[in-house]
Amino acid sequence: MDITEHITAVGLEGKQFAAAARQSNLDAEVTHCPGWTVRDLVRHLGEIHLWAAAHVAQPHDKPWVEDVSELTAFWPELAVFWPDDSDLIDWYLETNANLVHALESAPPDVDSFTFLPAPSPLAMWARRQAHETAIHRFDAEYAAGEASSFDPVFASDGIDEMLAGFAPRKDEFPVAEPHVVAVDTSDTADTWSVILRPDGITTSREYGTSDLTITGAASDLYLMLWNRGRDDEIETTGDTGLLDLWHANVRVRWTT
Repeated sequence: MDITEHITAVGLEGKQFAAAARQSNLDAEVTHCPGWTVRDLVRHLGEIHLWAAAHVAQPHDKPWVEDVSELTAFWPELAVFWPDDSDLIDWYLETNANLVHALESAPPDVDSFTFLPAPSPLAMWARRQAHETAIHRFDAEYAAGEASSFDPVFASDGIDEMLAGFAPRKDEFPVAEPHVVAVDTSDTADTWSVILRPDGITTSREYGTSDLTITGAASDLYLMLWNRGRDDEIETTGDTGLLDLWHANVRVRWTT
């Protein structure tokens, strides 16, 4: 997927997220974010959109802010923490539109802080926000009782961000010796080899022997790797204990 496709996904997924949040109750629990309500989820995603937009609208070589209230300098009408419940989802939609505008308006060579490998800072922020929004769209839909799946190509892109971007940032993994996990999508024919080592994780697109092979539709694998899906929706061959270790130890964080 390219930058334009990722930016389009930010907008579309954002609208679906807002629709699901309206359908749900703001006090409803978010199953995959323990301790959070839908209200917390809407606040979080709007806050993250403002934070991300700041990096491409006001380029910086380090994280722009530790306290997002500082974003009032950029968008005083949006940096309101927090709107009343009656205004919260409309506020979220405004932060989403603001992010889309910031991404579309940024020059292709914008130089900014990044925390994942990508062809450019703009590519990283567009891709990261597309999948941040999509995964939380699923969370909101799940809370409303009607979670939908993902386009296979988009889901495969999200798998790659997780396996080649987030996972290798870990500097340790609880195994005594290296183990290889093969991840194969049945509908897009994509393959990753994930090497779990005591000193961290590496990922390649080369196929070889593995201790565990995980196969399934891209959407199901995407959700499973983001700890949102069910393991019985995929096919596993080999040491499934490695999958249990993945669930227990791999989380998405922008800091290391």
